[in-house]
Amino acid sequence: MRPKVVLVGAPGAGKSTVGEHLAQRWSTQFHDTDTIIEKRAGQPISEIFIDAGEPAFRALEAVVVAEALASCDGVLALGGGAVMSESTRALLVAHRVVFLDVGLAEAASRVGLGATRPLLLGNVRRQLKALLDARRPLYREVATVTVDTDGLSAQAVADEVERSLHG
Repeated sequence: MRPKVVLVGAPGAGKSTVGEHLAQRWSTQFHDTDTIIEKRAGQPISEIFIDAGEPAFRALEAVVVAEALASCDGVLALGGGAVMSESTRALLVAHRVVFLDVGLAEAASRVGLGATRPLLLGNVRRQLKALLDARRPLYREVATVTVDTDGLSAQAVADEVERSLHG
C-alpha cells in the first residue's frame, strides 16, 4: 500500500481541507500525520512541544511519516515541518508529492492567531515568513507538482491538483 498522493506545504496551505476533498472525490481514505501523532501521543501537538520540546516532536513525526508512507493508501497530508527531516525527504522521492504553495498574506489570514500552532506563537506574520523562507526550497525539492493556492477555494485547489496529476 502507498498513498495515491502526498500533500506538503506550509501552515495555511490547505493540506487537510484539500486532502479531504480529494479523498472524497476518489472514494478513498484521508490521512493526516498531525492527527496520527496526536492520537499516538494522546495529546495535541502544541502540548507535545511544551512537554517534550520540538526535537522530541520532530523525532516522533519522522517515525509517523515513515510508517504512513509505507502503510497508508488514499490521500496523505504531512505536517508543515515534516520536510525538515532529511530521512523524510529521502522517502518522499518514491511518491507523488503535491506542494500546495501559499503566499504569506493568504497563509496569515488562514491560520489566524496560530493558538494551536506552536511555531506561530507571537508575531504570526513574522513567524510564517520565516517558516516559508526556510521550508519553501524543501517543499519544491520533494514536489512532483506544485499548485499555487492563493485566491482559490479548497475545491478549486483540488481541481488543480487533479489536473496537474492527470493532465
